[in-house]
Amino acid sequence: MKLKDKVALVTGGARGIGEAIARAYAAEGAHVVVADVEIGAAEALAGELGGQAMAIRLDVRDSGSITAAISSVVSRLGGIDILVNNAAIFDMAPLADITRESYRKVFAVNVEGLLFTLQAVARRMIEQKRGGKIVNFASQAGRRGEALVAVYCASKAAVISLTQSAGLGLIKHGINVNGIAPGVVDTAMWDHVDSLFAKYEGRPRGEKKRLVGEAVPFGRMGKAEDLLGMAVFLASADSDYVVAQTYNVDGGNVPG
Repeated sequence: MKLKDKVALVTGGARGIGEAIARAYAAEGAHVVVADVEIGAAEALAGELGGQAMAIRLDVRDSGSITAAISSVVSRLGGIDILVNNAAIFDMAPLADITRESYRKVFAVNVEGLLFTLQAVARRMIEQKRGGKIVNFASQAGRRGEALVAVYCASKAAVISLTQSAGLGLIKHGINVNGIAPGVVDTAMWDHVDSLFAKYEGRPRGEKKRLVGEAVPFGRMGKAEDLLGMAVFLASADSDYVVAQTYNVDGGNVPG
């Protein structure tokens, strides 16, 4: 088992990509902390995982919530070895219609929340003096702009940049910070994305999702399970010499 007895905190861990990662890490022997604003769903998943899995309510927009969550994990499990910064939200609009409210909402979770969760966990890892692994979730949207998705694209570009800076700053403490940039992944979030494209492009529901899946060079949309190999690699000792990188796992959508 690649993650035996490691304590792994997964934000946005109750559903979608976060849920898949939580299950994969548990299968690799980790004690998984399912952190999510939806505590009921987090508790249900932690109950399924069994062992020393636990659920905590975490709102990454709230510094008090971050502090309380980390204290709870450390009190029960003795520390944190792995952080997966997966919590994120999506919004879109034509450039002329972007609102400050939408901008602030997206950046509060995708950038500010990610940064200050990373900071708080990194401080704990430094105190522990046993290194650690931090995996940030970016997106193909952070690699290129999209006409209707300016704010989300900018937020994910910021994640890639923060991953580089944090990786360079923390490796001296034995903390590897790296990232994953998924392409289009078939989760409940993409159903929300599809509904917004239907609104702004005048498409029937489901058409955009079908078209983007057909456009992936691999031949289909991604599944959460397609990201697990990279997620386990970046959390394990196999990636000890990997620093400040963000890997595309997108079926060839953005050649690197």
